[in-house]
Amino acid sequence: MGIGTILDRPPNEPTVTEYDLAQKVTYLRLLDAAAEHADWREVARIVLGLDPDRDPDRAKRIHDSHLARALWMTGAGYRDLLQRGSTN
Repeated sequence: MGIGTILDRPPNEPTVTEYDLAQKVTYLRLLDAAAEHADWREVARIVLGLDPDRDPDRAKRIHDSHLARALWMTGAGYRDLLQRGSTN
């Protein structure tokens, strides 16, 4: 899965999914942008490949849900990866 296959909402599973692994670079870029206090519209456009001017509600929802999943990965999901011994 690449940028062209971004879902409207990432999985809400208690473990790391294949989608999470495929989007790990996206998640890292979202976290970096959040740390820099980047405008969500710019992030949606550059990182997620969305047009926030055309459909701002959808772009905001996708941005926010993927950022939340990225934050979950840093707070809990990484433990699942460590337990699995993943090299992804």
